[in-house]
Amino acid sequence: MTKLFLALHVLAAILAVGPVTVAAGMFPRALRRAQADPPDPAARASLRTLHRICRVYAAVGLAVPVLGFATAGSLGVLGSGWLITSIALTAGAAAILALLLLPGQEAAVGVVEAAADGSRAPVADERTARRLTMLTGLFNLLWAAVTILMIIRPGSTTGA
Repeated sequence: MTKLFLALHVLAAILAVGPVTVAAGMFPRALRRAQADPPDPAARASLRTLHRICRVYAAVGLAVPVLGFATAGSLGVLGSGWLITSIALTAGAAAILALLLLPGQEAAVGVVEAAADGSRAPVADERTARRLTMLTGLFNLLWAAVTILMIIRPGSTTGA
């Protein structure tokens, strides 16, 4: 059962977190293009799509910690320091995504859509794009640290 949990955990991490990291990384550039003068309608569509990808795969990504806990329980390592550190880093990445990145993207899409339908003047807000870029980088850095801890963990039997 351990091998099944581990395989599903790794697959969920790759298939759920990977698309979020890529789409969130592409979002600020699409935002800049959507807010350019003149605005790029294709960029507006890309912006909506990238935000949808982030939202959907963030929800799918909930399987990663669930399967991770199942794997850790099966391996008997729930109290290990490297795992507790990984859990804390994962919680931090999830908080950045759920509390900062997704709402920031949602607000940016709203501003761009309001400008497109004429209910609001277009506002080129470079600060928003920079902030989303920074948050995405931090999110990705936390996931990279978790990945490293999962591969090269203290007491590993893999010889790494």
